[in-house]
Formats: sequence, structure tokens, C-alpha cells
Amino acid sequence: MVLAMISWGIAWPNAKILNSYFDFYDLVFLRFAFGALCLFPLILYRLKDFKIKANFFIHIIPTSLLFLGYNLSFFMGTNYGDAGKGAVFATTTNPIITYLIIFFITRKTNKTDIIGIIIGCFGGIIIMDVLNQGFINIIRLENVFFLICSVIWGMMTVFTSYAQKNIAPFLFVFLCYFTTAFFSWPLSTISLEELQNLDFIFYINFLMVSVASMGFGTTVYIYATKVIGPFKSSAYIFSVPFVALISANLILDEFIQISTILGGLFCLLSVYIINIYNKKLK
Repeated sequence: MVLAMISWGIAWPNAKILNSYFDFYDLVFLRFAFGALCLFPLILYRLKDFKIKANFFIHIIPTSLLFLGYNLSFFMGTNYGDAGKGAVFATTTNPIITYLIIFFITRKTNKTDIIGIIIGCFGGIIIMDVLNQGFINIIRLENVFFLICSVIWGMMTVFTSYAQKNIAPFLFVFLCYFTTAFFSWPLSTISLEELQNLDFIFYINFLMVSVASMGFGTTVYIYATKVIGPFKSSAYIFSVPFVALISANLILDEFIQISTILGGLFCLLSVYIINIYNKKLK
């Protein structure tokens, strides 16, 4: 589980390096094509346990479109902005966005949740340096895609939570990866000649983004959620933003800003209040 979280965190600086090789659509297609290939042996091994029904795609198609939108924003954000800062913002504000989406659906909340949301919003404001540069800083090119990542990730979380009540988790993830690769394929302009002229740096970073992060990391997380439960497994996610921040500093030599660390801590406190402390009170 620790290795899975490390693979998720390091994927952010890896993505920034990959942007120098292909355009965003090519990278999304390659990432999901290889992600699906990594899961394919597992699907074959458990083929007798899985039954694919036509109504599955009511959940698969919207989720795959969200995957496509998220990953385009992911590569665009890491291309124009700082990978470490973006990772901290997207991964720590995502649970807050998810809660807000669920609130608009259920219309249920309490004072503890509201306090958590306020703290989380304040953390996001600090990360984006709004206090010094104003709210316009959030929609600047180097920041806006990280906000889009957080919003789409929240929507994906809600969609997948409903979908996996009817579809086996591993099958669901595989079908989403395959469908996203299918959707992104017509948008890709990649050629065989380009693939033949790639260097060692590309392959190392691409393997981390696709095989390690998606094939290994996501698979382990899904399995761990079933074995040790959602609360214990979700606690490991708290390490992802700081793994990304440290790896971006080591790999890309990105400067670690105090505001990013402070804002990330506020957001993590918000997630703790909403998801853990609030449940203890109940």
C-alpha cells in the first residue's frame, strides 16, 4: 500500500517530464491503453467471476469521459504549472469537492462538516496564494487545470461509488481504462515512427505514470479497500500530496513553498474533520 501511494505521488513530476515528448491527447491515450493492458491478465485470471452486461456502460461511459477530462487537465496542469503544488492542491481539495457534490445530492450536513469545509477552502486559498495575488490567481493558466482536476476527481469519486455497487471493482476499472483509451484514440496523432525513437527517460517516466500508478497503484488500492476497509486505506492517501511535493523537488528541482505545505495541512485537517472525526462523533 505504501508503494502504491508512492507511485501515485511520483506520477505528478513524471507527467511533467512526459509533456516534452507528446501532446496531451497522445499521453492520455498511451496511459490508458497501457493501464488497461496491465489489468488485462487479472481480468483473464478471474474471467469466470465476471459477467459483462450492457447496462454496465450506463456507468462506464460517463466515468470514462470524466477520466478523459481529468487526465487532459492533469497533463495540461503539470505542463503549465508546478507539478508538486498542483498535486497538493488537487489531492487535498478533492475530498472537499466530493463532499460538496454529495451535499448537493443529499442535502444533508452538520456543523462539523461546515467547519471542515471552511478550513478546506481556506487551505486551498493558501495553496493558490490568493491572499497575496488575489482570486484571479486561481484561474491563471498555471493553476486553473489543477482546480479542474479537483472538481472532476470529485465527480469521478461519486460516480464510481455508485457504479461499484453493481459492478465488480476490478472489472469496472478495467472497462473504464479501456473505454477511455477508445475515446482518446481518435484524438491522438501519435505515429509508430515516434514510438520507435523514444529514449530511456521517456520509458522510465511513462512506466511510472501508466504501469506503476494506474496498473499497480490503483489495483492495490482497490484490493486494500476491500481487505483493510475504506477508512484505513483512505488514510494512506494523506501521504500522496507530500510524496508528490518531495519528488517534484528532487526530480524537477521545484521550489517547495511554505504556503503550499501550510495550505495542504489545512486541507488535510479538513478531510480529517469531515471523514474521520465527524464519524467518531456519530
